[in-house]
Amino acid sequence: MAVMDVLAMKQRIHFEDITIGFQIAPMIDVVFVIMLFFMVMTGSMKVERELKTKLPGPDDLTQLVKIPAEEITLGILEDGTVTMNEEAFDSPKDKTLPMLTNTLIRLATSSARQKQKVLVTIQAEEQASYERIIDVLNTLHQAGIQNVTFTVGNEPP
Repeated sequence: MAVMDVLAMKQRIHFEDITIGFQIAPMIDVVFVIMLFFMVMTGSMKVERELKTKLPGPDDLTQLVKIPAEEITLGILEDGTVTMNEEAFDSPKDKTLPMLTNTLIRLATSSARQKQKVLVTIQAEEQASYERIIDVLNTLHQAGIQNVTFTVGNEPP
């Protein structure tokens, strides 16, 4: 029995020498690596900023939006002929377009009296000259019409 007591005592001494504790060195290494990761990543992050923009539209959304009743289509053909709603006006060589100008002035005046806007769409053929398009724009300016849109296509208006 004495031999067993000696062996048991050796084992007890062996287990009592081991101290169980919290190891801080690996924890410091892990914290350092995480801190280094975040320091590197903050340099590559983009800062978001708000852009103050105001889209065009009515200031008061409670107002009713009126759709323009006067919609005019001006066609410009390759030979210089100008049409309004498929009716030819003036000669293809006349730069001032007096008949078209007078008609557009009367239209703009009557629309202003009715408090409606005139919406003009210019449909130019692909081979129509730019000079003729400028002539039509000058006519619209003389009539005081500002709501103009453009389309380009192969078919005559």
